[in-house]
Amino acid sequence: MKIVSYNVNGLRQRISQFGSLRNLLNSFDADILCFQETKLRRQELTADLIMADGYESFFSCTRTSQRGRTGYSGVITFCRVKSAFSSNEVALPLAAEEGFTGLLENSQASKDELPFMTDDLKEFSKDELISLDSEGRCIITDHTHFVLFNVYGPRAANDDTERIQFKQKFYSVLQKRWESLLHQGRRIFVVGDLNIAPFAIDRCDAGPDFENNEFRKWFKSMLIENGGKFCDVFRAKHPDRREAYTCWSQSTGAEVFNFGSRIDHILFAGSCLHDSDDLQCHCFVRCHVNECDIMTQYKRCKPESIPSAHRWKEGRSIKLEGSDHAPVFMSLHEISEVALHSTPSLSARYVPMIHGIQQTLVSVLMKRKVSEQIKSCKMAHEDIAMHSTCEGEEPANKAASSATSPNECRFLPRQVYEGSILKPNELSRGSSQEAVSKSVNESEKSIMHKCKKPNKKARNSQWSQLSLRSFFQKSTNLDNDISCSSYTDFSNSQDEPSLPNPQLHETPTVSDHSISPRQCSLDTDAYDQDLAGSKDSSTKEEKSNVASLEWQRIQQLMQNSIPICKGHKEPCIARVVKKQGPNFGRRFYVCARAEGPASNPEANCGYFGWASSKSRNK
Repeated sequence: MKIVSYNVNGLRQRISQFGSLRNLLNSFDADILCFQETKLRRQELTADLIMADGYESFFSCTRTSQRGRTGYSGVITFCRVKSAFSSNEVALPLAAEEGFTGLLENSQASKDELPFMTDDLKEFSKDELISLDSEGRCIITDHTHFVLFNVYGPRAANDDTERIQFKQKFYSVLQKRWESLLHQGRRIFVVGDLNIAPFAIDRCDAGPDFENNEFRKWFKSMLIENGGKFCDVFRAKHPDRREAYTCWSQSTGAEVFNFGSRIDHILFAGSCLHDSDDLQCHCFVRCHVNECDIMTQYKRCKPESIPSAHRWKEGRSIKLEGSDHAPVFMSLHEISEVALHSTPSLSARYVPMIHGIQQTLVSVLMKRKVSEQIKSCKMAHEDIAMHSTCEGEEPANKAASSATSPNECRFLPRQVYEGSILKPNELSRGSSQEAVSKSVNESEKSIMHKCKKPNKKARNSQWSQLSLRSFFQKSTNLDNDISCSSYTDFSNSQDEPSLPNPQLHETPTVSDHSISPRQCSLDTDAYDQDLAGSKDSSTKEEKSNVASLEWQRIQQLMQNSIPICKGHKEPCIARVVKKQGPNFGRRFYVCARAEGPASNPEANCGYFGWASSKSRNK
């Protein structure tokens, strides 16, 4: 049997990286996979995110939105099985539980109904206990031979009092749950990202105060060598291995130099599976754990692909694909089969919002409603296009009212785009704009066909705002143009009758009717000559030169304002303080090299400098 623990840093991203959830799971070739930091919200769950053929899944999502933690954490356990309904496989659990307080399934339960040592929990209120499980940080599965805890431990900065208290309560209650199971004679595996590096050997930059951290002290007190009940399986197999890290900073490129920490663990507590009273000769890790190691092939940065720190120069020259954590695995042997049993009710296959989501009565009715909306939109657009060439200004008004009506295609729900032959951009603006532009083009030809070049200039200058009404806006040039066109049309209409033209109704509003055809043609020729002159070309050239010079000036200022790091004499990169406090939003500069040990001259030299001005996040 093989068990894997992996902080995926967003399950959607890992699924996208591997093409599908099944491909991701199969890549580990494991029987039980425990993922942390899935970043999935319960209301957004779909079958393709948490269900795969050949696997049963048990998940927990964030139930609170405090401090912006919606979709923040989340854990999920996948169990590879041949049969989900009658199986003797150890990987398929007999029971499963979301959280570890026992209160999530029945929030109305009293303390007397808690499944473990209630006397030791009198210091915590019911609301406090429920809040510990509200961030989706634990899934428990019972595999007969052992109970498996998939845990994503909370992170707490040194100056964040609220989160420190939350983390203290979290591990205090969790420890009591472990002790309760051990008191019952159960074996326990605790796997996951605990956000604690226990020893100095597990941290790249362990300083003098490293050992004084209260959570680090708590972790050590849980280990057998310090009188506790748990064994750190990795350290039991590799007691002296250094630089065995599982997590690296994303923002500093620390993975380039393997400058990280080991915070992803597999812990075990309990007796051996063999029937023996000789505790000295029998130990579960020694008898049943074949191997426990870090799966470095899942690291984002591989030594053979990134030979030097220069690949991280300027901070963003390469994209590291994958999580900022590496998985940890453990292989077991001599694990016997268990009695026939079925999948627990907590499995994702039994969640109504997941199972059968592909087809419901509501979705069928929605598809019918959507098709009717598309049909009505098409009919409306065809009607606009048919009347636009003979009703003058009215079609533009109809199109405008149609564009703002609730039945307009661009306001259709998202489901319209799925399964439709129309693309979203065609639904949102293609049909309506095509009809409106067709009506505008037809009106252009009937109104301005005598003065094409002035019309071309107007179209070039106001194309983004073009409408039928814009042709009747009065300006010095357009008044003359309309007068010329109206006079000419009127004179021609004496010999040959024409169709009614909306422009003829505008003729009486023009103040000067004494313009002769010759004067009109002279004005038009002069206007054309002005368009063809060198004024426009020279203006464009001047604007282009000014823009080019201004851009060069900005670039020069930027280069001059960027400091040079003292270690490598290279331009630094700018960052912004995102932590709340007096310096929030303030910009600073740091060395652009990847973070690494101080002994390596190729790594970040540690340069830091504040920028002269502040920039606020928006």
